Amino acid sequence: MPFYETVFIARQDLTEKQVQELTSLFSKIITDLDGKIHKTEQWGLRNLAYRIKKNRKGHYTLIESDTPAPAMIEMERQMRLHEDVLRYLTIREKELSKGPSIMVEKSGGRDSDERDSKPDFKSRDEKKDTKEEAA
Repeated sequence: MPFYETVFIARQDLTEKQVQELTSLFSKIITDLDGKIHKTEQWGLRNLAYRIKKNRKGHYTLIESDTPAPAMIEMERQMRLHEDVLRYLTIREKELSKGPSIMVEKSGGRDSDERDSKPDFKSRDEKKDTKEEAA
């Protein structure tokens, strides 16, 4: 069976429990049609690049599966019909990933208030001093 990776974005006003129920609903569709769920990850509430259906944020979820194509088609159909899903994207992969995804490993980013490293800004005077020393 082919391997698939699906990421969907749920509405911002849902709770974590509702997002987990939504994920289990889509996972159940795959398992009922003889597929296997390899991994599910909740990436949390993140900012969207632009507004989608009047939402500025969304709950991101990843589902990696080993499933036949008809099961994936049915899951995508259910995602299209479900009003809590803003967007989804499914891609076919040659092999399943090992370990957590990059989104889980990555800490910080645009959505975080804490910055791991701050850029080193120099004033004009400091820049002049370094140029004079080099000359």
